[in-house]
Amino acid sequence: MTDLSHPAIQRVIEVAARKGVALDIRVFESSTHTAEGAAATVDAEVGQIVTSLVFVAPRPDGRLVPIICLVSGRNQVDLPLLAAVTGEVAIRQATAREARELTGFSSGGIPPFGHGREARILMDQDLGKYQWVWASAGTDSAVFRVSPRTLRMLANAVVAPLAGAAWMQASTSAVKSRLQFETGSGA
Repeated sequence: MTDLSHPAIQRVIEVAARKGVALDIRVFESSTHTAEGAAATVDAEVGQIVTSLVFVAPRPDGRLVPIICLVSGRNQVDLPLLAAVTGEVAIRQATAREARELTGFSSGGIPPFGHGREARILMDQDLGKYQWVWASAGTDSAVFRVSPRTLRMLANAVVAPLAGAAWMQASTSAVKSRLQFETGSGA
């Protein structure tokens, strides 16, 4: 079991304290590695779970520019949308090793702030639908509850659309079906 003295948790506590926020961190026996597992553990909706996903924008000189997306647990990041929001031509999800090197935290326990390097942080606009959200406190078994507004301030995040909207997905399937019909390849 991880306790509050764990260095990763202490880093998160210290960053929040510097901004005047005291976090109520809860440490659990089991991992809260997945959004579903975390939601069940804290008795919340999956959408209230903040997943911190690390993406990278490669530069010609080989450097990787980190982009951290704070995403509602019910959403998946739409890469073309993320590229449009960030203005990056090439963007991809970081490997577990890259994520650890860029943030200083292991996958499954990456908090929304307190990273080892400067990073651009984007926050899923869907998190604003909730009064409270839950985020990792630096390990895969420690979380804290926070309002989306406070989370945005702590992470110095920019709120943006990160997940493809349902109407876009429906529209895409309608176009695909129509194309199949028009070319005679559909059923």
